[in-house]
Amino acid sequence: MNLTEMRELLAKRDIQLTKSLGQNFLHDANQLRRIVDAAKIQPADKILEVGPGLGPLTELLLEQAGEVLAVEMDGRLVDFLRERFGAEKQSDEVLKNALAGQSETSGEPRQLGAFHLWHDDALAFLKREPRDWSDWMLVANLPYSVASPILVELAAGPRAPKRIVATLQLEVAKRLMARADDDDYGILTLLVQLDFVPREWFKIPPGCFYPAPDVDSACVILERRAPPLLPVEQRETFRKLVKKAFSQRRKMMLKLLKQDWPKEKLEAAFAALNISLMERAEKLSLEQFVALTQILAGEK
Repeated sequence: MNLTEMRELLAKRDIQLTKSLGQNFLHDANQLRRIVDAAKIQPADKILEVGPGLGPLTELLLEQAGEVLAVEMDGRLVDFLRERFGAEKQSDEVLKNALAGQSETSGEPRQLGAFHLWHDDALAFLKREPRDWSDWMLVANLPYSVASPILVELAAGPRAPKRIVATLQLEVAKRLMARADDDDYGILTLLVQLDFVPREWFKIPPGCFYPAPDVDSACVILERRAPPLLPVEQRETFRKLVKKAFSQRRKMMLKLLKQDWPKEKLEAAFAALNISLMERAEKLSLEQFVALTQILAGEK
C-alpha cells in the first residue's frame, strides 16, 4: 500500500486520523521491508503487532510468519482490517486460545499465516492479565504516545517476547540503546535492558509516514537475554532502586537511596562494588545496578 493508495482509502472511508492516538502510518515499502528483514522471521514464528493501522506491515508479516496477532484500538481501522485480511470477528475465548497456542489450523497448506485481530487498547490489553509471550516476537510501528509504557509492560521478566523490532520516536530509541554516561541513559534504558540486549537501530525519515510526524523516528532491534540477569523476586527491588536513583539526575545517588535503605547498608554495598559515595546514577552501568540490587535484596 503506497502513499496514494493510503490517502485514497482514508478519504473514501472518511477516516480522519487522530494525533492523540499516535496515528502516523508507515507507507514506505523499503522501510517496511527493512523492518521485516530485521525481525528474521521464520515460518513457524508468532508475531504480536500493536497498532497495525491499515495493515501494510501486517501484510508482510503474514507472508512470512505462522501467526500474527494484531491489536488495534480504532474501531474504524478494525473494520477495514477484517475486510482486507478476511478476518472474522472472533470471541475472546478464540483469541485466548490462539495466545495459548491452541489456534485451529486445517490440514491444507496456507498461503498466509493465521491472522487474529483484537479490538482493544494495547496497553490495557497487556496489563489486564499476565500472558506468556516468550515464544512470540513483537514487530510493530508503535503509537508514539504509548510506546514507552508498552515496551516496559511487555519487556519485563521471563514471559517477555524473544525479540522486539519496534518503530518509535527517535528520542525513545536512543534511550533504549543508551549506555552508562550517555545523555539518553536513564530509567527506560535500564528497565528494558534488564531483559533485552540492544542489537541495532536505524532511522526512518518523517516523510515515510502519513501524516508525517513532527519528530524523527527509528526502528530498534532488541533480543531477550538468556539467562535473565535477575530472578523474579528481585525485580521489584531493581525497579525501585532505578527509579529512586534517577528521580533527581544531578544529585548524588547515595543521598537519594537513603530515603529507602539504611545508610550503613548502602555504604557497605557501594564499597563492595567499588562505587564512589559521590557517584550519580547516570555513571553506573546496568551490571552495577544489578549487583547493587542483589546486595540490597540480601542475596550477596
